[in-house]
Amino acid sequence: MQILISAGEASGEMYGAQLIEALHRRDPSLEFFGVGGDRMRAVGCDTVVDAKYLAVVGISEIVSHLPKIYGLFHKLIAEADRRHPALAIVIDSPAFNWRVARQMRKRGIPVVYYVCPQFWAWRQGRVRLLRKYIDKALVIFPFEEKFYRDRNVDATFVGHPLADLSPPPTNRAAYAATHQLDPAKPWITLMPGSRMKEVRMNLPTILDSAAKLGSEYEFLLPVAPTLDRSFLESLIGSRQSIHLVNDALPALAQSRAGIIASGTATVEAALMGTPFVMVYRVSKLTYLLGRPRVKVPHFAMVNLIAGKEVVPELVQHHFTADKVVARMRKILPDGQPRSQMLEGLASVRKLLRGPTSDSLHPAERAAEAVLKLLQQMPIQK
Repeated sequence: MQILISAGEASGEMYGAQLIEALHRRDPSLEFFGVGGDRMRAVGCDTVVDAKYLAVVGISEIVSHLPKIYGLFHKLIAEADRRHPALAIVIDSPAFNWRVARQMRKRGIPVVYYVCPQFWAWRQGRVRLLRKYIDKALVIFPFEEKFYRDRNVDATFVGHPLADLSPPPTNRAAYAATHQLDPAKPWITLMPGSRMKEVRMNLPTILDSAAKLGSEYEFLLPVAPTLDRSFLESLIGSRQSIHLVNDALPALAQSRAGIIASGTATVEAALMGTPFVMVYRVSKLTYLLGRPRVKVPHFAMVNLIAGKEVVPELVQHHFTADKVVARMRKILPDGQPRSQMLEGLASVRKLLRGPTSDSLHPAERAAEAVLKLLQQMPIQK
């Protein structure tokens, strides 16, 4: 039985790999093809389109990439027409995946949306697209289920796919030796985003912030799977205090604090119990077009989940090196601001784990929902 699965960026690709593994454990006969990267290929997905070619951010930025994205989209749909999948699973990346869902619905193929678009944040009227094209919505934040169900979408909160993450068992001395770090200094993780445009917009100010924090710290910059190491090296230049590392979680777990761009990385930092300052910048046009439509009181996901400000948010013109440093100086030393943030992050971790009635991993709950839908739907010939 063929399953189309489409994940268009680093975080979605990680969730897709988890889901494929969970489905394989329940039904080894399932075969997967679609959009993904190295993680999904490693668990047996035939990636017709590599996710790295869809890693675009922002309203204005998407326009210049439309011809290429359009071609990749048609390549995927042609493969779907050849293989006749029994089900399609689309993960995040709405700019691309709405079109995939629409084409699958036209062909009578049921569609599951895993990690739904954040319509509660902006453009709430577009929830009608979920009702029109999606058979089942699997949401990963606790407040999303009610939001979508109140709007007549069949939505189920399965928990966040990263919720069960625990700090990797990394030996600090060994880690320091591997990455040429001073183990006696506090370390700070820098995460400017997983897409090239994000990094170009965010990293220069993050690097300025690191310089202002000074030589008493060492700085770790994890290389996202969607980025080339040489690209980051070109932006870092001769800054010797910035150390590129392969994985984000060990870096976060070993760090005193972080400067983290808005996105999945903020959830990872919360799950590692690492205090951080959230930052973000997009192009002026994207911000001008998008800001009036934002319907939520916070930008940082951890703040939305907690229902209050747990971490400071520095967005667009508020994102300056001086402001980053001022807020970092509050959470780096022991004291009330740091303790309060750690308590808030712990509460977010608890909320992300999902229903307390079972001990399943969120990907396992998602797999159960997918198989249940498959059983209810006629198999496409």
